[in-house]
Amino acid sequence: MLEVTPVKAFKDNFIWMLHNPGSETAVAVDPGESAPVLAWLEARGLRLSAILITHKHIDHTGGVMDLQFAFPGIAVLGPANESIRGIKVRLKEGEHPQIPGLEADFSVMEVPGHTEGHIAYYGEGLLFCGDTLFSAGCGGIFGGTHAQMHASLQRIAGLPADTLVYCAHEYTLANLGFAKWVEPESAAILKREQEAQALLAQGDNTVPSKLGTELATNPFLRVAVPEVRVAAERYMGHALTDGAEVFTAIRRWKDREYD
Repeated sequence: MLEVTPVKAFKDNFIWMLHNPGSETAVAVDPGESAPVLAWLEARGLRLSAILITHKHIDHTGGVMDLQFAFPGIAVLGPANESIRGIKVRLKEGEHPQIPGLEADFSVMEVPGHTEGHIAYYGEGLLFCGDTLFSAGCGGIFGGTHAQMHASLQRIAGLPADTLVYCAHEYTLANLGFAKWVEPESAAILKREQEAQALLAQGDNTVPSKLGTELATNPFLRVAVPEVRVAAERYMGHALTDGAEVFTAIRRWKDREYD
């Protein structure tokens, strides 16, 4: 059995710590800072055996060098198509990497869009997707293209609905605010917003989410839904021909008028 624990970093980042019960080691996903990881490990008497990176942005990689210094020889795995200091194992689509110190089988998904070489790790019913798919949203387009991001999200949408989505930021409430712009009559979005508010008020996290919940409430996965298409066309002022155009319209709408 795999335990997944969030470690907070910066204002709203999640560093995910993976650990098999009974093991003396743990694995960090996207450690943007080293100090929170080191404190978490020390409190549990564990050592770090590997680091998994999804993409090149500093808030996901900034702790890598310090962690390598603290744990000499640890494996650092990440995308083959991005230049990231410290990576030792460069991963491509479909690979099943051996992750030292972890009993789990993950496959690599190439999910460009947020950056040109972004990857995700899928296995054990879990998806670690960095900044590609967010809870109720998706990452901005900073290195790839809108078409790439749409294709990446559609690939993720094809995973089992009970997949747990471990994104890298606590953005749920803000994202649901925009989702209500797109589908103002959605009871599912309103219900999810109320649930998220209650969790945060209790000091809990809204992540992970289930993929099925994203399919029901996340506008960036719902580009084929008539209400989403109509909203996108209303914003653009003309008809849109396919899902990629609808995605591009609502992503630009959020960028220009909501964020």
